[in-house]
Amino acid sequence: MILNQRIFFVVAVMLSLASLPTFGQNIAPKAEGNYPIVFVHGNGDDAAKWVGTIWLFESNGYPKDRLYAIRFSNPVARTDDSKPEANRSSTVDAASELSSFVTRVLLETHSRKVILIGSSRGGLTIRNYIQNGGGQSNVAAAILAGTPNHGVLVSTANLNGEFNGGGHFLTALNHANDDGSEVVDGVRFLTLRSDKLDKYAQPTGGASGASQVSTGVTFEGPALRGATNVVLPNLDHRELAFAPAAFREMFRFVTGTEPKTLIVQHEQTIQISGTVTGFTGVAPTNLPMQGVHLNIYPVSKDGGDSAPSYSITTGADGQWGPFTASSTQEYCFDLEFQGRHVRYFKAPLLRSTALLNLRFLPAPRDTTTHTANTALLFIARPEGYFSAGRDPVTLNGKSVSEEPQGLPVRDSFLLGLPDIQAVSVTLRGEHIIAQPSKDIANDLPIVDFLW
Repeated sequence: MILNQRIFFVVAVMLSLASLPTFGQNIAPKAEGNYPIVFVHGNGDDAAKWVGTIWLFESNGYPKDRLYAIRFSNPVARTDDSKPEANRSSTVDAASELSSFVTRVLLETHSRKVILIGSSRGGLTIRNYIQNGGGQSNVAAAILAGTPNHGVLVSTANLNGEFNGGGHFLTALNHANDDGSEVVDGVRFLTLRSDKLDKYAQPTGGASGASQVSTGVTFEGPALRGATNVVLPNLDHRELAFAPAAFREMFRFVTGTEPKTLIVQHEQTIQISGTVTGFTGVAPTNLPMQGVHLNIYPVSKDGGDSAPSYSITTGADGQWGPFTASSTQEYCFDLEFQGRHVRYFKAPLLRSTALLNLRFLPAPRDTTTHTANTALLFIARPEGYFSAGRDPVTLNGKSVSEEPQGLPVRDSFLLGLPDIQAVSVTLRGEHIIAQPSKDIANDLPIVDFLW
């Protein structure tokens, strides 16, 4: 299975890198290769998004103890940044939390500065911290991946919207200097954007079903005057942060050298741990869930029953682990709370990590298109979006009709099956064996792709 993954990534990376230009300005001072890196996740996300990227940094010799990822308490932005909203954060909330985290990293590592790498909203938080929160003296370089620097749309309505390119927040952020530069002096900036597949950098509202509506934003929306701006063709909004091709640009910008590998180098025995989080109302949070029963089961090729390899009931901190696992074994992470189960099926985890976030997801709302099937699987890709023409998902080697088509804008879909027999689901060479459920309201099985 690991060999198949490696073959796939070698091919995928060679194809993607063949079309990339060389950017001579991506040269880092040698001292920056020793700075700690803080990874900053996006809207509604969590620190676990960065697991694959961190593994790639480790696989290329970057010290493990210099790689950090923040987990914002309430990761979803307010609708109106000026008004308190339950379980959501303002731009000030996010920048304040990042400031505290950076201070802790500097104290722990005895470093003068950090490097910040942000996905989507995380890039806006990085810019706000550097420009308005005193971060200029603490940050050597900032990498903004798929960040909507000029907004998701430009509108005269809701001028307090964080993602409004014509609103107060972004207008001020994009006037950092009188000379027209949009970056802060003394900090090296890199932006990564797609050629045309970023759902939040589209000239029309097609990504939200309004293809005739002009957004006032272009494909170039994430680029900044004064930064090194790199285009990564054929990558979607999230892949701009989490794909191997994106890692390559990050590594080059940080170290001034090419990475030796774009494939995660696996460890034989690994230690994994993390947190159980959930939802408050309709908003996902990264606040810990207490009283969740977690059982981790090894998954066999036929999906047969087995005894759990690890069990715990979470305390007030929501934490679990460490669990000693094999990097060649698939596992099912079974969460049970108040009689309801959420089961995460994952491909083998190749290296140790303490960042796994097991979010207790609510049941999918719309199952009406699957009434003819007796069993369902929830297919999820947290680090990217689905598009059948670009990245076909296969079930037992055959394509599936349920996968979204066209512009990659969705990170999940339901797959209907005739029974609860275990199946093999594959995306980009990553294989996951999972067992469907006949009652996803009370037993939600999730095929959880890493790549």
